[in-house]
Amino acid sequence: MKIDPLSTRQHILDVGYQLIVEKGFSNVGLSQLLSKAEVPKGSFYHYFKSKECFGEAVIDDYFSGYRARLEGLFSDKSLNGYERLINYWQKWVDLSHGVCGSHRCLVVKLSGEVSDLSEAMRLSLLNGANSIISMIALVIQEGINDGSIKVNDAKAASEHLYHLWVGASLMTKLNQNTQCVAQAFMMTKSLLKGEAPF
Repeated sequence: MKIDPLSTRQHILDVGYQLIVEKGFSNVGLSQLLSKAEVPKGSFYHYFKSKECFGEAVIDDYFSGYRARLEGLFSDKSLNGYERLINYWQKWVDLSHGVCGSHRCLVVKLSGEVSDLSEAMRLSLLNGANSIISMIALVIQEGINDGSIKVNDAKAASEHLYHLWVGASLMTKLNQNTQCVAQAFMMTKSLLKGEAPF
């Protein structure tokens, strides 16, 4: 398979992402990645100094795509803040299906694994998660301003909800059903409407 040199780096990241979501970071060897991506070893080291640098790049690329999807979802000003956030979490529920959905599991998959393995990758995950929390907080604040959301502190509510959903996603993987994310969805609605304290 011939790959445009300009897209080789992105191709390696895309293939690596799929392998990591399936197997975890430690279980993906360089030879396996290169074979699956159909690129020579030199191509990998041209773009990434080490496997750890590659892992950081996968995480950064994942969050870049995640933020772009959120920007698209959150920019619909025909909806109030509450409706935009509920649409976001409804998509999270829809993508769960009791298995490791490709749009959610990198954080769930890697947080426990790489936190003790690589400080650089841990920080990449943390920075990415914090960027999503900040985006959610902005919409919560817009919901507070338009009257659709009844919380006092947008930042604290955003952190609480993101932590709730990551935990629910982890339990979804363990239980192999969507009961935990369904419960998180109900709690999220109650919290944003001011019906549940946190």
